[in-house]
Amino acid sequence: MHITITGNLGSGKSTICKLLSEKYQFEIYSTGKVQRELARQMSMTTLELNQLMCSNHKYDNMIDDTTAKISRENSDKDIIFDSRLAWHFVEHSFKVFVSVSLEVAAERVMKDTRGAEEKYTSLEEAKKLLAERAATERVRYKDIYNLNYMDFSNYDLVIDSTFCTQDKIAEIILKEAKEYEKNSSHPATARMLVSPKRLLTKEDIIETEGNNRLPSIAEDYKDYTYAITTVIKVKKSENDYIVLEGMDQVKEAYLINVPYVPIEVIPN
Repeated sequence: MHITITGNLGSGKSTICKLLSEKYQFEIYSTGKVQRELARQMSMTTLELNQLMCSNHKYDNMIDDTTAKISRENSDKDIIFDSRLAWHFVEHSFKVFVSVSLEVAAERVMKDTRGAEEKYTSLEEAKKLLAERAATERVRYKDIYNLNYMDFSNYDLVIDSTFCTQDKIAEIILKEAKEYEKNSSHPATARMLVSPKRLLTKEDIIETEGNNRLPSIAEDYKDYTYAITTVIKVKKSENDYIVLEGMDQVKEAYLINVPYVPIEVIPN
């Protein structure tokens, strides 16, 4: 099995890949390490290297060719590809995107130990530079490959890490990948899982915790250990989601500590 994992900066995807390797014996191929090492050797930040790569594609081509070669030559091995664009270059894989809120991503990178080139002086600086780096990468990938790696239709699973441990996410990814492998007919759109907490405001939570009249979702939850079956309809608003249909199910899932609810993003 080959699983390609990408995601937002600060989403914890590299930790998730490490856990999949340690617990389930997958080999890891990480392009992030290659890129950070290139930046270090050139005495640059990763943001500066990303900006350089906008005009010089030789580094991208080196990483891409290696990724494709590894996938072709190791079709009989269990491999995790920790890479922004491996989903595009690996011929057959279960494609995963790990999302996270910008606030939590900034908190995580502030605590990270990737070296002086990725140190931040404040939470606001971390948020600003993470957003800038993500924007730079989107422009570069659009220019080089005509791809949008933030387009969730590219993936088989989109799973949010804002309120869930990486250990649990690694377990869910493997279960979803195995289920995907068993099904001969695959869905045309990604399965998207987010924590009910990501869909509730502080006011919603206060109201929910004082409400004893919500419908039971026991039947909706019995076939899963980590998500309800009802798909919640939402719309995207900057870095958040707004629930259009299924708020009662979201509130009930929050109350009984269901890790995830599946969502469908309705275009604005």
